[in-house]
Amino acid sequence: AAAPVPPACSPAAAPGHSFRKVTLTKPTFCHLCSDFIWGLAGFLCDVCNFMSHEKCLKHVRIPCTSVAPSLVRVPVAHCFGPRGLHKRKFCAVCRKVLEAPALHCEVCELHLHPDCVPFACSDCRQCHQDGHQDHDTHHHHWREGNLPSGARCEVCRKTCGSSDVLAGVRCEWCGVQAHSLCSAALAPECGFGRLRSLVLPPACVRLLPGGFSKTQSFRIVEAAEPGEGGDGADGSAAVGPGRETQATPESGKQTLKIFDGDDAVRRSQFRLVTVSRLAGAEEVLEAALRAHHIPEDPGHLELCRLPPSSQACDAWAGGKAGSAVISEEGRSPGSGEATPEAWVIRALPRAQEVLKIYPGWLKVGVAYVSVRVTPKSTARSVVLEVLPLLGRQAESPESFQLVEVAMGCRHVQRTMLMDEQPLLDRLQDIRQMSVRQVSQTRFYVAESRDVAPHVSLFVGGLPPGLSPEEYSSLLHEAGATKGAVVLDVACFAEAERLYMLLKDMAVRGRLLTALVLPDLLHAKLPPDSCPLLVFVNPKSGGLKGRDLLCSFRKLLNPHQVFDLTNGGPLPGLHLFSQVPCFRVLVCGGDGTVGWVLGALEETRYRLACPEPSVAILPLGTGNDLGRVLRWGAGYSGEDPFSVLLSVDEADAVLMDRWTILLDAHEAGSAENDTADAEPPKIVQMSNYCGIGIDAELSLDFHQAREEEPGKFTSRLHNKGVYVRVGLQKISHSRSLHKQIRLQVERQEVELPSIEGLIFINIPSWGSGADLWGSDSDTRFEKPRMDDGLLEVVGVTGVVHMGQVQGGLRSGIRIAQGSYFRVTLLKATPVQVDGEPWVQAPGHMIISAAGPKVHMLRKAKQKPRRAGTTRDARADAAPAPESDPR
Repeated sequence: AAAPVPPACSPAAAPGHSFRKVTLTKPTFCHLCSDFIWGLAGFLCDVCNFMSHEKCLKHVRIPCTSVAPSLVRVPVAHCFGPRGLHKRKFCAVCRKVLEAPALHCEVCELHLHPDCVPFACSDCRQCHQDGHQDHDTHHHHWREGNLPSGARCEVCRKTCGSSDVLAGVRCEWCGVQAHSLCSAALAPECGFGRLRSLVLPPACVRLLPGGFSKTQSFRIVEAAEPGEGGDGADGSAAVGPGRETQATPESGKQTLKIFDGDDAVRRSQFRLVTVSRLAGAEEVLEAALRAHHIPEDPGHLELCRLPPSSQACDAWAGGKAGSAVISEEGRSPGSGEATPEAWVIRALPRAQEVLKIYPGWLKVGVAYVSVRVTPKSTARSVVLEVLPLLGRQAESPESFQLVEVAMGCRHVQRTMLMDEQPLLDRLQDIRQMSVRQVSQTRFYVAESRDVAPHVSLFVGGLPPGLSPEEYSSLLHEAGATKGAVVLDVACFAEAERLYMLLKDMAVRGRLLTALVLPDLLHAKLPPDSCPLLVFVNPKSGGLKGRDLLCSFRKLLNPHQVFDLTNGGPLPGLHLFSQVPCFRVLVCGGDGTVGWVLGALEETRYRLACPEPSVAILPLGTGNDLGRVLRWGAGYSGEDPFSVLLSVDEADAVLMDRWTILLDAHEAGSAENDTADAEPPKIVQMSNYCGIGIDAELSLDFHQAREEEPGKFTSRLHNKGVYVRVGLQKISHSRSLHKQIRLQVERQEVELPSIEGLIFINIPSWGSGADLWGSDSDTRFEKPRMDDGLLEVVGVTGVVHMGQVQGGLRSGIRIAQGSYFRVTLLKATPVQVDGEPWVQAPGHMIISAAGPKVHMLRKAKQKPRRAGTTRDARADAAPAPESDPR
């Protein structure tokens, strides 16, 4: 028998609910239409708590969680982040509100109670090929519920979201929203919606299956796994479905511990079931199956008593105690006699079984074929029987093999079965460990392809400037590029060994960074695609950086989103090195932007797109460059989707970059004669360079933040610290004009009496102040960020700086030029783009740094009405022949 192919994660598949009529004690919402169920009567699924009107029953299309794993088209594991509070969100398994800290997937919109994790199916977004799959089209990936309350259905245009129940569906790629019933009317193909030009299509990313998890592939810090079925990492046992703690049972009822197979006994993971004391064994078994979300026929299963002693439990779980007995002296669970405290669901031996065989990655018109498996059936005999049903009878059976896929919520594991593997015995072994696991195990017939193993390991944190031979001596095999190497490993086992070795290794006192990078198939990119490479500094902006990292992974392909604290910008630039056209979004402060621009300049000659345009999402304290480019004074919680829309609509502009050569070889006074001379170094500048009081305040702030970083999570608090530091310096006098010499275009410039000297490249300084001023001056040209000129301004002290920031005064205009030489006669505080230090006596040479950089300036636009940005994700079909920008 053959079954048609269902759409990926389709809510229109067979529901499989176990509905019963219930009397309600309070008004409850229907999960299908989101309306009140009046009349105090409704229909409730005993497994997943789906509540419905009687009139809505015939329209239910959302599958029950007990059968959901069998409806997943391509099993993909989830990546759970740390637990957190999620307001007005509902669990995807038990459909109840998340009141306590819960888990959410970092890649898709799945939300779960910790004790519901074992019952979730592996239906995360598929963000890359695994070496076998080759998609002609990309289908919608539907996720139920947790929509905005004002969400409107794409088909009927009525409200489909609800803040009271888990209702409605949304495609996690294009964002189209609909009622579960209406979604069947939409075309299955997904065009990625309004962000299609920014998204890195999954078909263009290849990551061969090996020993690496999705969290390693996506560079996600893996959360500690709670004990399956438990409420925490301590493996505590789970309560019944729906997270209600079992109280003392009512009179005439009893509570039983139910284990699902040997593995649950070994892990001490059970579900609590409350039944009537007069309930028969059959009724108790049905309640146990509902509690464990097991969709099998109760006639093929039995409840076996678990011996009370721990030694007996261990022996029984290890299979050493022989066959368990379903009753003792005729007693059975629920018979009213002395009932054992714990019972185990076991599978009865079967003489034959009907098994679904999926066609793997073969392009055929059926979802699976059904074959009868007997004690004589082996993996090879099943392959021979299945190939004619799939229309492959003319091909050699030797080129096909049977693959067993265990579809766990956290891990999806593939195992190649030996030709002589008896399948009936294999199924019985799986049921012995866990009866429910059979519903999460699939068998695929797949072509035996000799895929050459290939894993790219990025290793960062190495000492820069070494030769390839020197890097080779450190890591045995390497290709150098500025303090980092990319290892191309041709063996999965060796790649896993190297990864585990390198991620905890220190070279010359510095810990290394090891990342798994996919292959980007740039030739498969659509012609109108200009994917966005996103860099996020999670340390910027308090916790906003961490939240943005998670949001962008869900809105885009997580392979195109990089955490800058995990390897810096180089891994992302290496991945996109062959992409002919791409853009960059930097989420961080001005220092983070300068870091990324510097990495772009260093790797420019290695990029197929040597001049990508850079947008900014300001997360720092000053954010002067973000202000100039209209990205605002700082991120304050805007919808990340609207941020991406603004990036897509932004205008490209040019900006000068400047090189500062710091040469401290010459001592300026006798007190520094004994100090060790620092070697010359080069830094890059985009915004401004300050010498004197400006840099001194930045240095004091930086030191305070290094001492207590936990206190510097608010932009308002950071500015308050700046004010306090400034007040402490208000009577300070350094007489900077006597300690430095300035040459502009090789001409000596006499300095007025000042305490700070500032070189500015952009018309914003100190959190938005106009230091140069707007008054016209015939001595100087009107400043621009792309004119190849720097403006030199002086300040007389802290009071003057405060007046400038208050808009009462401007700085003292000193010079304008493209080449500067500053001589420091003594150690002086210096800051470049907010990064301060104390510079030893010597010379500073400031000059233009190569070509101008391409920045993205936010386009002027009318503010969008609240609630419209998310609807824009579902922007009809892709526009033909759109400009790749």
